[in-house]
Amino acid sequence: MKIRHCLIALALSASPLHAAGMTDTAFREIAGRIFQPVIKEYDIPGLAVGVTINGSEFYYTYGEASRETKAPVTSDTIFELGSVSKVFNVTLAALAEQRGLLSLDQPVSTYLPALKGSAFDKITLVNLATHTSGGLPLQVPDSVTDDAELMAYLKSWKPAYEAGTMRSYSNVSIGLLGRIAGERLGGGYKQAAEGQLFPALGLKSTFIAVPADAMDRYAFGYAKANKPIRVGPGVLDDEAYGIKTTARDTVHLLELNLKPDALAPELAAAIEKTHTGYFDTASYTQDMIWEQYAWPVALKQLLDGNSAKMSLESQPVKKRAKPLAPQRAVLMNKTGSTNGFGAYVVLVPKAHIGLTVLANRNYPNSARAEAGLKLIQALEAYTAK
Repeated sequence: MKIRHCLIALALSASPLHAAGMTDTAFREIAGRIFQPVIKEYDIPGLAVGVTINGSEFYYTYGEASRETKAPVTSDTIFELGSVSKVFNVTLAALAEQRGLLSLDQPVSTYLPALKGSAFDKITLVNLATHTSGGLPLQVPDSVTDDAELMAYLKSWKPAYEAGTMRSYSNVSIGLLGRIAGERLGGGYKQAAEGQLFPALGLKSTFIAVPADAMDRYAFGYAKANKPIRVGPGVLDDEAYGIKTTARDTVHLLELNLKPDALAPELAAAIEKTHTGYFDTASYTQDMIWEQYAWPVALKQLLDGNSAKMSLESQPVKKRAKPLAPQRAVLMNKTGSTNGFGAYVVLVPKAHIGLTVLANRNYPNSARAEAGLKLIQALEAYTAK
């Protein structure tokens, strides 16, 4: 009996979460206190907040997935991720590299022969994954409506900067990476993501095309007109901003990013590859899509890194002489939006915390980052009691 009591005591002491007595009720109180002012200020119809702390999951949900049907938001409501989708994109590319199907250090034209003789002879796949391709635009031009027009546009495109010297946030850049990864893995991006990556990650409610039997869980987004809206089709949309998922699946994904050794070795290595730092901006280190700050991070620095300026204007970067291996004492984040949705994901490996915030309103990135940091700090303080 004494041995059994000792084992129980050891198990409890090994988890700061249990030692602090965190409960679902306590988490909902903390998250509600932090996010209710944000919900009110930006008239957010529905919100789902999920965290993983030392492998334990907690959720706070509020409001409506549809203002028309009054369906409540739950941890299984499906939201549009917008550019948080890019995290899956780079994971696929890193997985393809693990399988020997591509090299991230090779020029883009190696894998898209139609672009040989163009600027893409000097732009690598790492440049695509880090938005350092030389000034590709944020969006695919309106005049480009299919793949043939896309290749023609890219063939004649002239970079404004030398690759690797400026960061220009671009759906075109990451879209091309996803296109290449999907083709190398066989069948294209959608097939590679839905047929290979999502099942390997154990994601059961993550889709590019939401199936009929899950449509009742797919939220509607709301823009300025407050009319229900969902993302429409576009060139490179699947690869850049096309994934839809739940808070529950996203928390599971964050758990795997915090502890990838639960996965098959090639997939674990792929996830860790996406945490590698390649370039330094004024605010953070640019990984493969993830944006990495030293932890703890000052609020101003986090807000500067998540400002509209970083998304809409080209910023100088300094290439690291040697890529930075995955770090523990960091905060890594990514925002994402469509016209009617706003998403935010955060990893703090040293604190064993992963956070997702999904909303059916596109509200400022700065508001997401500030509330997210407040929640992480509150959770650290609570579990340190």
